[in-house]
Amino acid sequence: MAMLQPVTDLPPLAATTTASRIRRCTFRRLSRVAANPESGYEVSCLYPDRRVPLPLGAMESSIDICRACTASHIFRPDED
Repeated sequence: MAMLQPVTDLPPLAATTTASRIRRCTFRRLSRVAANPESGYEVSCLYPDRRVPLPLGAMESSIDICRACTASHIFRPDED
């Protein structure tokens, strides 16, 4: 029989990302980085074909790249 193991609590990242809010995109992929808790998330862009992700780096460094995106049709309509 498998024994339940306690889950280690990860620090909440919402406090650090709320100040740097970016519009929700249908092609952005966030991956949690457990090895480096300071970066938090690894951001990738799947635009235009969703086959090969383009790594954008950590959440903080990708904000300027995502804001400069000129493909306005990829942002979710509830963000306008």
